[in-house]
Amino acid sequence: MRVLIPNHFPLEGSGSGIYTQNVARELANKGHEALTITPGHDEQTGFPFEVRTILFSPDEGHTSPERLPFNFPCFTTHPLSTTTFADLDNAQRETYIEAFRSAMDFAVSEWKPDVIHAQHLWVTSYVAKLTGLPYVVTAHGTDLMGFRKYDAWRPVALEGALSAGAIIAVSQQVARDTIELYGVREEQVHLVWNGFDQDIFHVMSVDQSEVLTQHGLPPDPEYVISFVGKLTHFKGVDVLLDAAVSYERELGEVFTLIVGDGELRKNLEEHAERLGLRGVYFLGHQTQPEVAKIFNLADVSVVPSRVEPFGLVAVEALACGIPVVATNEGGLPDFIDERVGALVDVGDHDQLAEKIVNEVKGDAKAMKGPFAAEYALNGFSWASQVDKMISIYEEAYTQA
Repeated sequence: MRVLIPNHFPLEGSGSGIYTQNVARELANKGHEALTITPGHDEQTGFPFEVRTILFSPDEGHTSPERLPFNFPCFTTHPLSTTTFADLDNAQRETYIEAFRSAMDFAVSEWKPDVIHAQHLWVTSYVAKLTGLPYVVTAHGTDLMGFRKYDAWRPVALEGALSAGAIIAVSQQVARDTIELYGVREEQVHLVWNGFDQDIFHVMSVDQSEVLTQHGLPPDPEYVISFVGKLTHFKGVDVLLDAAVSYERELGEVFTLIVGDGELRKNLEEHAERLGLRGVYFLGHQTQPEVAKIFNLADVSVVPSRVEPFGLVAVEALACGIPVVATNEGGLPDFIDERVGALVDVGDHDQLAEKIVNEVKGDAKAMKGPFAAEYALNGFSWASQVDKMISIYEEAYTQA
């Protein structure tokens, strides 16, 4: 089967980008063919599947006839762009839609896919409908946030959703919200969890001193807490910083490693300074293999999100044998429980600090880590998730 996979974001730097990359890679592993279409500042290369890049301008100094004269828009933020869909004027919106239509029409004509697997209930699903090919769409959750916020884009998003052969939801919360917001049929929506790359995220022996020294940090803290994600409001990093005031006092020499970037980084760094936090370090965006090392040296990983459609970073941490303290929000309660970590209420920094301290002092990494790694591998490998997707593709293709 030949599967065309268009996404609104590059193959790295966002959850749906990593999702697209892993689905395409696993399809190739299973003997199928995949072609991704994604935006970027430069051509994306080095993947074991075909990639075509719609080029955007990172700033005014990088404009050229080959690039769209603005940066690619986001629902929230991306390491390569803080432009949102609300920032595009009418002309830019039409240019953006036409760029995806042109790229996807060319791929349909030249590459001849059997089915389209569009990412997000947004422009890609609308354009997929226009091609006339059978298509399915993954609802990631940020697209639902966009549907609520960006009125001008709703007609396009709605048309693409209603005509989809199937909609894949990454969590039970996303499935419920998709049915309510878009008015699609319940039987149109299929629950398929996100998967993780088991070749990258697994239990490994990591030299803590070496990893920390490479990041310019002191080599020997007693404890390490990790956070991985965008530095944007809905990820709740400010709540984690507020919690750190308490757990630094309780635990003593503890490092909080914050991996990721976003429009709030400067504000969060200033907030940490105002709070007088001694062990908080902002490491910026890191590669997936480096993230796996950071997970492995942590005692606990934290997902303090105010909104979290699924929470792939939580699964990746579990796969590394690291217990996760997460909010009781969105997709996280679908798979985080006391066997692998703990859940807390959204925005409650006192409760968050208490659970982090309990997990660390209870030696949760040793007690829960081995089960967490096995639990992630058995329930969230890409091999099993993509098998489910292939069945959905085949059904959409047959019914078209």
